[in-house]
Amino acid sequence: MDYSSFDTRRYPVLSVKDGYREWSDTYEQTVQSEMDLRLLSKITKIHWKEINRAMDLACGTGRIGVWLSQQGVKEIDGIDITPEMLSRAKEKNVYSSLRIADVLNTGASTETYDLCIQVLADEHLADIAPLYSEVSRIIKQKGYFVMVGYHPFFLMNGIITHFHKENGDPLAIESYVHLFSDHVKAASKSNFVLLEMDEGIIDDEWLEKKPKWEKYKNWPVSYSLVWQKVGNDPT
Repeated sequence: MDYSSFDTRRYPVLSVKDGYREWSDTYEQTVQSEMDLRLLSKITKIHWKEINRAMDLACGTGRIGVWLSQQGVKEIDGIDITPEMLSRAKEKNVYSSLRIADVLNTGASTETYDLCIQVLADEHLADIAPLYSEVSRIIKQKGYFVMVGYHPFFLMNGIITHFHKENGDPLAIESYVHLFSDHVKAASKSNFVLLEMDEGIIDDEWLEKKPKWEKYKNWPVSYSLVWQKVGNDPT
């Protein structure tokens, strides 16, 4: 769904590439680990040290690549459409390769990866079905796809992905609402089964860092989905 019908703040909206170029300098000071890394740390179905090769889709500044490396993932490739974000990721020195590429057209070889991961990016895709299809193509049989996303509950309450410039003015990034049923339908068509799911809640730990979010306490702000590729469609 287009976000515009839920928009109550009417922030100026930038394209994904332009938005993350503007945000690249302050992104890591804005996004809290409770948003994504805490959810990743709760995953039980994946033994990270057994992952030989992973693809970090929309890798941004490389926060997720660093986390994967710390868990023992042996080789990590990253792609993103924003050169400024890739430049930040390169500084982390954890990626085997970094390329400018679209998550819907990665350019990666078929059945290459044991794991694909995408964090806080699916809301920028108008349609998520092509993402699941591309991931299914590039991961191996029994490979994993981990999705951590911005919760549709927040988007449907009028809080678009956004950041503030140095002068305090807000800027939003083009976003779309995907229901969990959209994910299930798209994943099923691309031969994935759901192994695990969790949701990140605005709690006391979160509010210690962002006390102004008290009014959002107990709201679900993010989610994680762990999929496994089960085989090719016989048709």
